[in-house]
Amino acid sequence: MASKAKKKAQGRPTIALNKKASHDYFIEDRYEAGISLQGWEVKSLREGKVQIKESYVTIKEGEAFLFCAHIVPLSTASTHIHTDPIRTRRLLLHRSELNKLIGLVERKGYTLVPTALYWKKGMAKLEIGVAKGKKLHDKRASDKDRDWKREKERLFKHG
Repeated sequence: MASKAKKKAQGRPTIALNKKASHDYFIEDRYEAGISLQGWEVKSLREGKVQIKESYVTIKEGEAFLFCAHIVPLSTASTHIHTDPIRTRRLLLHRSELNKLIGLVERKGYTLVPTALYWKKGMAKLEIGVAKGKKLHDKRASDKDRDWKREKERLFKHG
């Protein structure tokens, strides 16, 4: 798993991806947010022991929070620290970005979905997608398009 965490997506070392987000939602816009982490969480991120598949972002009292992101504590973590793998983590965004996100979520009915977790200049960053939910027929159409693209590539490759 650690070797997969070292892969680069768009020129940055990726820690975790949420592939389920693009399957379940139409992602219209993306924002980059910092995450408020504890020391043991940073060490676990460096090991690639994180999962954001079931996580989501909500806005409470003018601040953004990441819920249900599972960061596995290392066995070498300090004994005097209580580790909670699915604690709520505060996201660090500029006030203008937060105001824009609040408007999109409350007025227009968008959802905030974490799409990727990566390193940038030694800091852990979370990519948040502003998304609308897909219906079942939309998911089928997306799968059909993806399969057709894959088949088309195969046909062109084999001549």
